[in-house]
Amino acid sequence: MARRKPWDVDDELWTVVEPLLPKIERRTRHPGRKRHPDRLVFQGILFVLHTGIAWEHLPQELGFGSGMTCWRRLAEWTEAGVWPRLHEALLAKLRSADALDFSAGAVDGSHIRALPRGPKTGRSPVDRGRTGSKHHLITDATGIPLAVTLTGGNRNDVTQLIPLLQAVPPVRGKRGRPRRRPDVVLGDRGYDHEKYRRLVRALGVKPLIARRGTEHGSGLGTQRWVVERAFAHLHWFRRLRIRWEIRDDIHEAFLTLGCALICWRRLSQPTRSLALSQ
Repeated sequence: MARRKPWDVDDELWTVVEPLLPKIERRTRHPGRKRHPDRLVFQGILFVLHTGIAWEHLPQELGFGSGMTCWRRLAEWTEAGVWPRLHEALLAKLRSADALDFSAGAVDGSHIRALPRGPKTGRSPVDRGRTGSKHHLITDATGIPLAVTLTGGNRNDVTQLIPLLQAVPPVRGKRGRPRRRPDVVLGDRGYDHEKYRRLVRALGVKPLIARRGTEHGSGLGTQRWVVERAFAHLHWFRRLRIRWEIRDDIHEAFLTLGCALICWRRLSQPTRSLALSQ
């Protein structure tokens, strides 16, 4: 039996994705060329995300359509807000399956090289001033991505602490009010600032952040490692290791899609994870 490729879209995933895609009615007069099937184009987008291949080198023999077709469809679906809604839908499924743990959340940032200049790029202080961007991520207690943001490589992690907490969507999946934020947020010394601690508390979240000037071994490393693991999973998608896109919304689309796919893997292959609260 042939092994399923990571960019293959099974029926279960497609039943989640398809209702979120905008419906394009074909014109009766002068209909033009028939639109390439959405499912195949989505697989082409996943192929680029997984392999990091340039759009123009997308293999035609795989049936995904041309690289330009896949890029245009990605831009169209990004403008329609498909990817955040897909991520939110999968988070709701995880919560329904009791696979989300809001007892704590972990935040961190990760530098990537940005070869083309564009919005949300900057001179990276950790890469000898080269142009770069930063991925900022917040996860639940088990390392499931809750939200992700993109900034220039010269932005401090602490500036994204509040935007990350505010970016967590209302997660449904259970009766009652949806969950918006974890009970506690864990961060390393890069988030040590009293102003931001007050802002976090104002959102109803308890900050648990390592302090600068203290010895290593605060104990948070035994709890917040899940966000570092989540970054490893996110950057397993080769398209996210280096920013090739000038348009920030296209790179953010890949970022959010990567988070959604991590959620889907957790749903389809449930594993026991160590909770931060333990």
